[in-house]
Amino acid sequence: MPTELLFREDAYLAETPATVISVNERGGIVLDRTVLYATGGGQPGDSGNLKRADGSVIAIGTAIYDPEDKSRVLHVPLEGQSLPQAGDAVTVVLDWEKRLKRMRIHTALHLLSVVLSYPVTGGSIGDGDGRLDFDIPEGGLDKAEINEKLNALIARNADVTESWITDAELDANPGLVKTMSVKPPRGSGRVRLVAIGDIDLQPCGGTHVRNTREIGLVAVTDIEKKGKQNRRVRIALA
Repeated sequence: MPTELLFREDAYLAETPATVISVNERGGIVLDRTVLYATGGGQPGDSGNLKRADGSVIAIGTAIYDPEDKSRVLHVPLEGQSLPQAGDAVTVVLDWEKRLKRMRIHTALHLLSVVLSYPVTGGSIGDGDGRLDFDIPEGGLDKAEINEKLNALIARNADVTESWITDAELDANPGLVKTMSVKPPRGSGRVRLVAIGDIDLQPCGGTHVRNTREIGLVAVTDIEKKGKQNRRVRIALA
């Protein structure tokens, strides 16, 4: 039974009732549904907790896709806790403050890929900071200029919306994919597109804010040279 990924439909849903499907030999807990984002696309898995019917709590350190069945999410508990049994009813509660920081920075990174319209070779999302790596020919990047352009896009208060296309439609429009190292999530026959107003459109399985105004000011904190044509640009919430 696959895990229903509620964060795909509503990134602002902070908790949900769920049923334990199984617990693997390493203690990973599989639920029928979850609001916890599972690690992927440069975005780390969410943390949170599972509330049991008796009021006790199981602290969850992260969420990952089951390596033996990618349709299921493993909720990885912190060590030293008693584990539930299949059939147990729980309430999944997201660490919302941490998630929101990641949503804000993730959306800002989409805008950074507009400011620097070069192929993206890598990226990472942290708790209020993140970075993208670009395949850029030799030449300096102006930190202040990038900073100004990025915050100008954020200030447009653009709505962030989602739509779905088929795998075949994505194959027919390869220019939608900006990332060379991270491929859009496939396997279900359709791919989610994330649009930021008329500013940006690209496939992405991560979580984002609903409007760029929620990002707030950001700062370009560093630009690193990572090879002849690779530049790493780091940003953080101001």
